[in-house]
Amino acid sequence: MAKNMIISTNPSNGKLIEKYQQTSPQEIAGIIHGAEKAQRDWESVGLATRSKLMMRVAENLRNDTEKYASIITGEMGKPIRQARAEIEKCAGVCEYFAGNAESFLANEYIEAGGRESYVAFRPLGIVLAVMPWNFPFWQVFRFAAPALMAGNGALLKHASNVTGSALAIEDLFRRSGFPPGLFRALIMPGSEVAAVIVNPAVKAVTVTGSVETGKAVAARAGEALKKTVLELGGSDPYVILEDADLDTAVPLCVTGRLINGGQSCIAAKRFIVVKSHLADFENRFVAEMRNKKMGDPMDEHNDLGPMASGPLRDELHRQVLGSIGEGAECLLGGDIPAMAGAWYPPTVLANVRPGMPVYEQEIFGPVAAIIEAADENDAIRIANDTKFGLGAAVFSRDVARAREIAETKINAGCCFVNDFVRSDPRLPFGGIGHSGYGRELSHFGIREFTNIKTVFVG
Repeated sequence: MAKNMIISTNPSNGKLIEKYQQTSPQEIAGIIHGAEKAQRDWESVGLATRSKLMMRVAENLRNDTEKYASIITGEMGKPIRQARAEIEKCAGVCEYFAGNAESFLANEYIEAGGRESYVAFRPLGIVLAVMPWNFPFWQVFRFAAPALMAGNGALLKHASNVTGSALAIEDLFRRSGFPPGLFRALIMPGSEVAAVIVNPAVKAVTVTGSVETGKAVAARAGEALKKTVLELGGSDPYVILEDADLDTAVPLCVTGRLINGGQSCIAAKRFIVVKSHLADFENRFVAEMRNKKMGDPMDEHNDLGPMASGPLRDELHRQVLGSIGEGAECLLGGDIPAMAGAWYPPTVLANVRPGMPVYEQEIFGPVAAIIEAADENDAIRIANDTKFGLGAAVFSRDVARAREIAETKINAGCCFVNDFVRSDPRLPFGGIGHSGYGRELSHFGIREFTNIKTVFVG
């Protein structure tokens, strides 16, 4: 009997890219066994060797940027310029952990009344990653670079529509000199990942994805008492105070909304504007959004490609129409173009209020929700009126006041002042509430998948 197939299609035109054979349960068992063996050998490899191999991965990423960027754009539709930037960011995170893992994992000596006492950071074993399609290379490298440098092995269950990316990454680690079997991609539907989670060889699970996916994985991992890190959805508020410089704020807000076609957990989603600035902000914001060019993502001049799939586009449109039906005003866009592919135009909704889909739900696409606030305190209240807590931003000429709001008033894993939210290898990344728990990147991230081990010598 033929194996089940995983199908990848181009969201620009709906055409088939490739059909992939699904990994059978027997093959998965063999892959996990091989990864377990490879990891046992890998944890005894010195950090100098690990760093050398990780630097080689960075070099190979840059040498083959066009190949990898084309895979990304073909599978999920982001503009080719953004796909190239994603590959460069992956190379950067490899270099960062290659250069810093030794200090991040060095023993920490603590005086505790004995002859010697310290904390060691030891690998856990095999880390299973359940990853999404929106940044098909970056999301993988964000976990893989620190996990591998810490001495762990890695299994990747990627989103089915970016299977080509998953296999390309597996091949990249192999040809860069990493031990065969240490990093493997599992070609399988999400409905079958539970069996991998509970496999005794898998010691931890990391998830980037929807709240529903995170809850399901965390529940299964919890039953098996396995460590999890969850980076889930977001409804990121951007607070525009009455002294904000709109010449600076508006372009940054539009960038924050449209990067990756708005298909990002940390994309700007709710623009909360103090009443005195509302009309001016709306006019400027709509003009800036209207100037963004949507079209073939392989064209260097286009700012916005298609969404990743037709069903995702249709769900976004339902959220838009539902909000308009409840009183939101559509200032721009809001119509599905009459063209093949999963296209949706830059869209701006004003007069957004509680209860509307674009207020309450994560909006994963090029749709902006503008919300009026009476004053600063009201803006902070609205910003926190969400079950999510991933990213946020505050715009004000009074940087000290904005910093205070960012640090002490807004509930989020990260809050930027006078800039749009983005991840950086040097800074911890993650959220609170329905946006998940745990941290990736920086020294916090590499230690998430280690045994933080106390050693005491009496």
